[in-house]
Amino acid sequence: MRVNGKIRAREVRVIGADGKQLGVFQLNDALTLARQHGVDLVEISPNAVPPVCRLVEIGKFRYELAKKEKESKKNQHASTVKEVQLSPRIDPHDLAIKVKNAVSFLCEDMKVKVALKFRGREMAHTEIGFEVVTKFLGEIAAFGHPDFQPKLVGRAINLMISPLPRAKRPKNPNQPEGGESGPGGPEGGPEGGQAAPKPKPPVSPSAPNQPVKIEKPDSEPTAGGFANNPFTKLEVK
Repeated sequence: MRVNGKIRAREVRVIGADGKQLGVFQLNDALTLARQHGVDLVEISPNAVPPVCRLVEIGKFRYELAKKEKESKKNQHASTVKEVQLSPRIDPHDLAIKVKNAVSFLCEDMKVKVALKFRGREMAHTEIGFEVVTKFLGEIAAFGHPDFQPKLVGRAINLMISPLPRAKRPKNPNQPEGGESGPGGPEGGPEGGQAAPKPKPPVSPSAPNQPVKIEKPDSEPTAGGFANNPFTKLEVK
């Protein structure tokens, strides 16, 4: 960024502080005009013929540039790309796992790159690979859309899938819902994380290993003695 005396052009197109074009001036005349307004002559478009300069304070101009750059970076979204590899002879269970992973990536606002590679004689039946890719796209149609149609490049079919906006796609079906108690209530049940306490069986008097109830004696203990003292009936001659 050239300012004032560092500008090398002989003639410059001058833009005033209010954004209006003032015309083409000789460099010395443009510098004089900048001094009269108490601002700097800043070259903003050096490749133009003649170069375009602006009458503005250099500190204010740099602040505006930094502010615009910061806002542009804030609006930019760094997209992450995840790759999913398929094969023409993929098992249905493996395909379901690949679909599950791709749905999780799309729900996290990531792009998914699909690559289906042919090996050996599989190149003789590329239509089978396109059928697998078409089936894969049908499974994730509610969460993302392809950026371009599947195409064969070399020995592989490549495809890029972008996520749909959050307002137009359902929630992630692979995300577990935690923190909810089961039908057993807050104390827990079969689905609440804790087993419900088992009710105690009724106590039967005749059941074995039950504590024996001791009845109180009819006679009260005498002062300083015990109840049913065997020495109370002992006669001393």
